[in-house]
Amino acid sequence: MTLCLDQLNRCTVAVDLGAARTRVYLKDTGLVVDEPSLAAVNTRTGSLIAVGEMAGGMAGRTPGHIRVVRPISGGTVVDIDMAQRMLRFLVDDKIRRAWRRKPMLRAAVCLPHDAEPIAQRAAVEVLGALGARKVEMVDTLIAAAVGCGLPVEQPEATMIVVCGAASTQVAVLSLGSIVAAEKVQVGGDAIDYAVVQHLRSEHELMLASKGLHPLHLALFDPMRIGTETEVRGRDVATGLSRTVLVNTAHVREAIHTPLTGVLDAIGRVLRECPPDLVADLADRGVMLAGGSAMLPGLDTMIEQATGMVVRVADNPDTCSVVGLGAMMEGRIRPMKLDPMVS
Repeated sequence: MTLCLDQLNRCTVAVDLGAARTRVYLKDTGLVVDEPSLAAVNTRTGSLIAVGEMAGGMAGRTPGHIRVVRPISGGTVVDIDMAQRMLRFLVDDKIRRAWRRKPMLRAAVCLPHDAEPIAQRAAVEVLGALGARKVEMVDTLIAAAVGCGLPVEQPEATMIVVCGAASTQVAVLSLGSIVAAEKVQVGGDAIDYAVVQHLRSEHELMLASKGLHPLHLALFDPMRIGTETEVRGRDVATGLSRTVLVNTAHVREAIHTPLTGVLDAIGRVLRECPPDLVADLADRGVMLAGGSAMLPGLDTMIEQATGMVVRVADNPDTCSVVGLGAMMEGRIRPMKLDPMVS
């Protein structure tokens, strides 16, 4: 992947193909697209019915011949054709007209750490369908660190944890490069799955995807820890609709198990770092980014396990694309490390 800022300065658009949401940043304009990475398809005709928020509203509520799909998983395109069609509809006519005025459009895209060549090629093909003649690929970890305002260009250690829907990436950066990094398949989806399984085993309740929303609100509110929240779902035995009161403290215990995978990844990254960089981190702490960074108790859990200060970025869900936009607009300059002449 490239991190040549001179090449990024020539780009016009930055794209973050996330498992949960797709975001598009237009140079000198800002964030113009922030929609769920979902598409509703008529399986009888193959036609695209809805994308983004509209498709999200259809999830779990469609007849058999309409299917809501995710063409992107873990930051990797798994269905190139559907991802192209989805992105084409998410990008409105105004943006497409601006792109058509630049026949040699260059685009930048965030990709997960150590993305396979086939995943890189898939991202290039998706953006190529929109008219991009050249695609620059940037590691999501570096883009997110820039978007958080971390001094990644300095010879100081900065630690970033990007918590996505399908995976979590951990890295220590210095001098604009990754010193050590890990990626684990634990994210917001795994947390939701743990909550659903907890309700099924403890309350014999099958919860719809929309039913997680009131639980999320309760878990995110520190004033409601240990309180009970009303959740509606389907009874496992009778199949009828039923409402139960769920203790938020018990739900927090249920999500503790998948979150330990994130702690293990942080420990492995710290063991790979030189002692001087680890000493820097003791003072600077850890920055959390990504859509799942606000999971309840995640920052406290990491702080207790590592002994380091943990902070959550101001806008953790958009850090990657905003950081990519900052590099594209030339708002970050690396240290000059020119060869010394004797």
